[in-house]
Amino acid sequence: MKKLFKGNAVRTPARGAAVTGLAVALAVPVTAAVAAAPVATPPGLSCDTGKHAIDDYTGYALCRNNGSATQTFWVHLVCGWSPDVDGEHVTLRPGESGQSTAHCAGLGTGIGEIHVRP
Repeated sequence: MKKLFKGNAVRTPARGAAVTGLAVALAVPVTAAVAAAPVATPPGLSCDTGKHAIDDYTGYALCRNNGSATQTFWVHLVCGWSPDVDGEHVTLRPGESGQSTAHCAGLGTGIGEIHVRP
């Protein structure tokens, strides 16, 4: 005579639903972190930011001081799994341009965001 284990038939779908729910719950915070609003460029500066052409772990901010006072800025990279990094501080007199660069650690996931900090 065969024994029927009714409990196993119920546990399998419940276990699958729990695993699916956990995967969805873990995916939401990661997506929310990537979709964060970018920080505005400091007033008086016009900047272009980006990744190095052949190195996805190196980012830059190329800025021009359009204001009437001397300003200092630097690039800030959000590096995913690695710690965030700041580039060198660059001081520009009115009308000058300059560039700040930084490099994320190679063990991480690369650059997630690039910000210009005053």
